[in-house]
Amino acid sequence: MILPKQRDPRFITIRRGGTLTDSDHRLLASWAAACAEHVLHLFESVRPSDPRPRQAIEQTRAWARGEIKMTQSRAAAGAANAAARDLSGAPRHAAYAAGQAAAVAHVAAHELGAAAYAIKAARAVTPGHEGEHAGRLECRWQRDQLPDAIRELVLDDQRLRNGICWSVFDC
Repeated sequence: MILPKQRDPRFITIRRGGTLTDSDHRLLASWAAACAEHVLHLFESVRPSDPRPRQAIEQTRAWARGEIKMTQSRAAAGAANAAARDLSGAPRHAAYAAGQAAAVAHVAAHELGAAAYAIKAARAVTPGHEGEHAGRLECRWQRDQLPDAIRELVLDDQRLRNGICWSVFDC
């Protein structure tokens, strides 16, 4: 479970009683898509003919641009998660990262799920200490992609939820 028991109002849109602006919500989705896309090749290398995770990332970006409705992105999240079910290791985590990214349109706090699963995918490629190093590099890469407008929000979220996200944000 990567979502906190109590929702953080900073990840609830203003129209629903939180403090998240629509523009920051879109930035969170775009960043989550970038995190998922960065490891997508790990899924596609074992399932090159399965487009569901890539489509989920595309739907995330389409939602962030205002081209599709939240429900379409959420449906793509379910499809990406279904693509992961019979896999293990890096390919599974990469597909889950895509699913989490697409779910950001529905619940903004899924942004950390996309990042966490991408880090898990990077870790799983190489076992042992090398995997831990690969995970730290992925975490740093993700942080380098953060737009200034949401940087502090995401970094604080990582600090607060690191424990329920497999401690992957210790980078």
